[in-house]
Amino acid sequence: MSLNKAEKLENNRFEMEFSVDHDTFEAAVNKVYRKSVKNINVPGFRKGKAPRSIIEKMYGSGVFYEDAVNEVLPEAYTAAVKEAALEVVGQPEFDIVSIDENGLVLKAEGYVKPEAKIEGYCGIEVSRTVVPVTDEEVDREINTVRERNARELEITDRAAEMGDTVTIDFDGYVDDVAFDGGKAEGHKLKLGSGQFIPGFEDQIVGKNIGDAFDVNVTFPEEYHAAELAGKPAVFKCVLHAITATEMPELDDEFAKDVSEFDTLDEYKADVRAKIQTRHDKTAEAEVEEQLIEALIEKLEADIPEPMYVAETENFVRDYDNRLRMQGLDLKTYFQYTGMTLDSLREQMRPQAERQVKTRLALEAIVAAEGIVATEAEIEEEFNNIATAYNMPIDDVKSNIDSEMIAADMQVKKAMDLVKEKAVITDKQPEAEEKAEA
Repeated sequence: MSLNKAEKLENNRFEMEFSVDHDTFEAAVNKVYRKSVKNINVPGFRKGKAPRSIIEKMYGSGVFYEDAVNEVLPEAYTAAVKEAALEVVGQPEFDIVSIDENGLVLKAEGYVKPEAKIEGYCGIEVSRTVVPVTDEEVDREINTVRERNARELEITDRAAEMGDTVTIDFDGYVDDVAFDGGKAEGHKLKLGSGQFIPGFEDQIVGKNIGDAFDVNVTFPEEYHAAELAGKPAVFKCVLHAITATEMPELDDEFAKDVSEFDTLDEYKADVRAKIQTRHDKTAEAEVEEQLIEALIEKLEADIPEPMYVAETENFVRDYDNRLRMQGLDLKTYFQYTGMTLDSLREQMRPQAERQVKTRLALEAIVAAEGIVATEAEIEEEFNNIATAYNMPIDDVKSNIDSEMIAADMQVKKAMDLVKEKAVITDKQPEAEEKAEA
């Protein structure tokens, strides 16, 4: 391959011409001939045995050219881009300039990454919501653990109480006529859960195992079955069993059972610290979101459409991979949701645009600040990836370009710089934010 010419045009377009020598192209034509001849019938020759010259005489000298061009194009184009030092984005358009005794000449036209500029990225003013951990949060989290470690006890010596789980048969009637869905046997119902019509669960409280009784209720006016809405009903019930949930005592023994700590106080302190860490991460994410929005506003760049298209496709591929990890794929997802590939792309386009702009802004800061990634930092990152994916580090290095690692680390350093230089004002959450939390 040889690069004939390359030039950048207006609006971040480029035009490039490059050549493939005669011998390389001729070898590609021969390769295509050998692959194709077995499917070509030529009178006077056994199938697959016709000479190349005979086939070219019958179908034209360029019969194998298109496939031969596709054979040599990827490697030749990649080498030409590297020699021209172009940062191409998206898929360019190719044209054949000439094919003759000298070989093949191709032309490529497309887009390059824009030159991005950014100013005022130091001293960006943002706010951080500081959310202190409350005793209620700690108690709620610990009670969740207690519920997971609770046991069910069969009750035989008392009547049903709120909070118990009862096993009942019921048969419902409206105007002395049974209705669809109003009958069940051996149904388990937690009293106080609100699963049934208002008033139903209250009337089971106080009943004993073996009791047969009526429950009188009225269907809500907005009930989903219009023929039952607002009507009084009678459910003939039989109570078969009662179970109660026994929560473990909140003491040092409980702490030992559910954690690595010996005392309840130590366990509570750990729970509080973990909740605080979550709050802090949320606050830092809030700060980063504000900084990114500010960087996008300060970015100056004429961004080519292919950059957005390519990033949108990356988002779609990542989503497909995540679905596959859950045993699904895009085709199944579309069947369930009624979406299409185009509607998924449309949904992900804003995220893709934001990602492209954020990356360009941070890369502009990398260039402005002269940020670099050291060999030691790159090596450490390779080690981190190898550990995270349980792979030999040599396998990681063979699959991931060190330049990509360096570029990602430089971008991360740029974001760290923006955070370090930001003016962050701490604030307490508003009343509605507290209620939402």
